[in-house]
Amino acid sequence: MAVDFDGSQVLIGRGAQADVFEYKGYAYKVYKPSYPSEWIAFEKDQQKAVNSAGLSPIRYYDTDDDHIIKMDLISGVMLETKMKNGFDGGFEVLATAFRKVHSADPDGIRMPRLIDTAGIGLSDEEKDQILPIIDRLSRKYDERICHLDMHFQNIMFPNDGSEPVIIDWMNTRIAPVIFDYARTYVILEEFAKEIIPYYMAAIADDISSFPKADFDDAIKVCSVIRKHEKD
Repeated sequence: MAVDFDGSQVLIGRGAQADVFEYKGYAYKVYKPSYPSEWIAFEKDQQKAVNSAGLSPIRYYDTDDDHIIKMDLISGVMLETKMKNGFDGGFEVLATAFRKVHSADPDGIRMPRLIDTAGIGLSDEEKDQILPIIDRLSRKYDERICHLDMHFQNIMFPNDGSEPVIIDWMNTRIAPVIFDYARTYVILEEFAKEIIPYYMAAIADDISSFPKADFDDAIKVCSVIRKHEKD
């Protein structure tokens, strides 16, 4: 389908590489022309995978422009916004979102493993730092679907009162769940270090089987990857 905005579109989101508009009952993600089209195609494949795993109700639709994705629109508010307005159950919502993702059956899901993609774009030194850790932990623990970008801005509360919706599945990989919890730790350490104790308390039961040394190693991996993303 062609996308011919008529001026009634409303900007509802802005990121480093794309703007998101609400238009005629759908959301449209409009990427910068310089953003590689193969990465956009990968994002579409990721969304199809999480749809097939029953983890997201949001569908992606092709357009005639390979730099524009049409998506189902979720009208609602971010968990972050609710928390700023006094909602005190945010950490339990976050923990529940992790459990939902990790409980999905990864068999037959077409999604890359973390071990196979983590080294892309990294220096040899960075690869030497993280790949042995990922390999060791991937051999030690079961691999599940991991969101790998779970935070308060990526959980939406629909206005119709239905259950929260997890969004932004671009980073999703098959991996031991310890990396999912570690990735969020790294994000919170960057933006809201003071709430880390509340986060750790919320996920305490879920990570109780992981030795602290393994969790620290997973944090090391996620820190290196996060630094590379920012650079």
